[in-house]
Amino acid sequence: MRISIGCDHSALELKNVLVDYLKSKGHIVNDRGTYTKDSCDYTDYGYYVAKDIKDGKADRGIVICFTGIGMSMIANKVKGVRCALCGSKDAAELTRQHNDSNCLALSAKYTGYALAKEIVDVWLETEFSFGERHQRRLEKMKNYEEEF
Repeated sequence: MRISIGCDHSALELKNVLVDYLKSKGHIVNDRGTYTKDSCDYTDYGYYVAKDIKDGKADRGIVICFTGIGMSMIANKVKGVRCALCGSKDAAELTRQHNDSNCLALSAKYTGYALAKEIVDVWLETEFSFGERHQRRLEKMKNYEEEF
């Protein structure tokens, strides 16, 4: 799978751990930065990852900042991106099954390396449930997005 990943300065270590982990599992990883602990704006890196998804350069994206909140907010500004902030394996599974999320936001503050790997694994391995109610809701999201 082609995965774009990005972070701000507060999440550099977790991002680097996940880049190595994803590559070890055979994924193609596009590391969109940041690459140093110098203060930076998370908005830039979240946007780069989300745009990769929108432009078809990535199948999925992972964005990481201190809380994960800002990254999820900026990623969701890009048309066609459905980013979910997940702090548990259960949330990762449900957002794939119910929302067909294509971008995962993680918190560097609240998510340790081992849990982050588990969340990523579940999120990547879980398929969307094409059931009528989930598909209907996904179509509504897409339609609402067209209004803007």
